[in-house]
Amino acid sequence: MKTIINKSQTLFEFLTERHPGSPRTRIKKLLQSGTVRVNNTSITLHSYQLSPGDTVDFGPRAGIATKASLPFPVLYEDQHVIVIDKPAGINTSSIDGSTSIQWIISEFLKNLSKGSVRTYVVHRLDKEVSGVLLLAKSEKAMDIIKEKWEKTEKHYYALVEGKPENTEGTIKSWLVEDNAMKMHSVSDTAKGKLAITNFKTIRNIDNYTLLDISTETGRKNQIRVHLSDIGCPIVGDRKYGASTDFIRRVRLHAWSISFPHPGTGDMITVESPMPDNFLSLKAKDEKYK
Repeated sequence: MKTIINKSQTLFEFLTERHPGSPRTRIKKLLQSGTVRVNNTSITLHSYQLSPGDTVDFGPRAGIATKASLPFPVLYEDQHVIVIDKPAGINTSSIDGSTSIQWIISEFLKNLSKGSVRTYVVHRLDKEVSGVLLLAKSEKAMDIIKEKWEKTEKHYYALVEGKPENTEGTIKSWLVEDNAMKMHSVSDTAKGKLAITNFKTIRNIDNYTLLDISTETGRKNQIRVHLSDIGCPIVGDRKYGASTDFIRRVRLHAWSISFPHPGTGDMITVESPMPDNFLSLKAKDEKYK
């Protein structure tokens, strides 16, 4: 059933009024399912602002994924973009045909939309990294997002070994990749690509530190290299100097992204909660590669 909005309010407020006896968690699950549409567009953001004259209705729509349809949570979705909560241990994309986030979503949306929708990679998270990942549903949307990428802001949780010398700061270097596909900081600006990483201490936990990370550039393995450079490698990141006593998942999680919407230009912010056991470090190997 379609409802015409007669006052300004958030989508969550509207749904709460429509379902006064429902718990807040149930309404949030309804939104996350992707079945709530505003002006024929699926909306999952609870703070989405409704205006008089907008229409809201419910039900499945071709080309829109639902939370139960994919092996990872859909955090936000409309006809232009899809934002998912990427698990650690899977590539964002691949060129050799192996399973990747992009392939899984593209195959699902292609079948759902009878071939009219696929996904385009806007940015990447390393295989070892979890969290908020934004993909576009058209080449045009991808191009618009990339053109305005300087307005996009991403934040990460990083649990590192030791304690940085300063509680916050900026790390700047030029990065190059060696023959083993490992990145290194170099002083020769002619050989490397500029990388800038900002960090801020959230709290200290025994001999570890939880940091909030933001980046001004998007180089391969940038955060991992820079934190290793200051003597605080990310827990579990053996490639960049972390302890080898135990096999652990890399403690780097993209928890927030804010970007200009390719259709409306409005800033959209999507967040992912810290994974379970992210701060738990037991004296044994973890089931993680």
